[in-house]
Amino acid sequence: MNFDNTYKRLPEHFYSEEKPGQFSKPTLLGFNKELAKELGFDFEGKSDDQLAQIFSGQEILDGSEPISQAYAGHQFGNFVPQLGDGRALLLGEVVNTTGARFDIQLKGSGPTAFSRGGDGFSALGPVIREYILSEAMTSLGVAATRALAAVATGDDVQRETVMPGGVFTRVADSHIRIGTFQYFASRVDIDALKTLLDYTIKRHYPEIEDGSAILFFRAFIKRQISLVTQWMSIGFIHGVMNTDNMAISGETIDFGPCAFMDKFHNLKVFSSIDRNGRYAYSNQGPVLAWNMARLADCLIPLVDDDEDKAIEMLTEELAPISDQFTEKLNERMTAKLGLTSDDADLVDTFLSHLEKEELDFTLSFRALGDGSTFPEFEKEWKARLNERELDFDETVESIKKINPLYIPRNHQVERAIQGALVGDLTVFHEMNRVLKNPFEFQEDLESYSLEPKPEEVVCATFCGT
Repeated sequence: MNFDNTYKRLPEHFYSEEKPGQFSKPTLLGFNKELAKELGFDFEGKSDDQLAQIFSGQEILDGSEPISQAYAGHQFGNFVPQLGDGRALLLGEVVNTTGARFDIQLKGSGPTAFSRGGDGFSALGPVIREYILSEAMTSLGVAATRALAAVATGDDVQRETVMPGGVFTRVADSHIRIGTFQYFASRVDIDALKTLLDYTIKRHYPEIEDGSAILFFRAFIKRQISLVTQWMSIGFIHGVMNTDNMAISGETIDFGPCAFMDKFHNLKVFSSIDRNGRYAYSNQGPVLAWNMARLADCLIPLVDDDEDKAIEMLTEELAPISDQFTEKLNERMTAKLGLTSDDADLVDTFLSHLEKEELDFTLSFRALGDGSTFPEFEKEWKARLNERELDFDETVESIKKINPLYIPRNHQVERAIQGALVGDLTVFHEMNRVLKNPFEFQEDLESYSLEPKPEEVVCATFCGT
């Protein structure tokens, strides 16, 4: 790999140098050859055993300088001044043939200076889960971290029970988070904050030529609104929108207790630890605004030397977030009907019906036009299309390109995990194959489009620790 580790060249208190743990028998379960080629990784001629050694941290590639990154964060509204990569190592950054830069990170590779008493390892289940979910999100057109490799370590980890261990290789535009800014702001380390801002702008917002904290903040808000409204348009619930899980790059990061809804419910929660519904489906917009306010707190000394003036400027950027979010969400949801934001009332009608009748979110949008999901609604919808001078058949065909048929359904992900735990990767590989083309009917894999039977319903998802 063509490593160029710019984050490692930042001041030493931004990270801790680390070495991966040792594993008894790493075995390759999944390897994303397409992504490896995009990254410029020369894997031809390497055996599965060699790849397992590399992507479990047993063999360190030339140019790799493993570090764990420092960050803080609000977790369910409570501030923790030091979190950091407690079970992850940034192997380094690679620059591909187009000049794009990516982080290569191992998750579950062992304890670090930030482990806070944890063992630093990962059970195999979360590895399988993140591999499937992150690649599915990418195929659905959502900005997300990517899966490069999944490895079984050959060793057990102790959680509620003894479980097989695994290591996941994550690829990201970077791993800078809102919590990274909070780490230095909470220490009143203004020099480090300025260094971080300059580095972040150069890496992710190069169009901001003067290093303006306000322009950076405005651009990041726009990316987050775009991202979270994308989630909601496909029925995705992140589950832990803590500030340490909000990537400054605008990517979806950390697929722990996240899930796609089956039956639509506006206040649906999956995360087993979200007992009060803080991160429920419909709360994701308000939480985004709350998280932006926490980043604004960090930027005050970088906006203006006059604190009152800085707060006023940041408040002006925060004020319109709710309206901007609603506007973008209406745009995305009405597009699923082949209409525009002026027709948001039809979306409300449709979703109210789905919730009342406990219908599947994904399949109901996909079935639009066949007259079976909601006949009365389809009459109203057809009338609206006529009013907009839109052809009904053409609209039905066009919205199939944005309304997926296949999503990584919770019960199927669970099947993939349970299979992997006993060495059967059939479902894991089938899911990755079908989710590559989420909008196209695949005859031999049709079962992956179906909602779960009552006995298959997954009611809760868990963090990947």
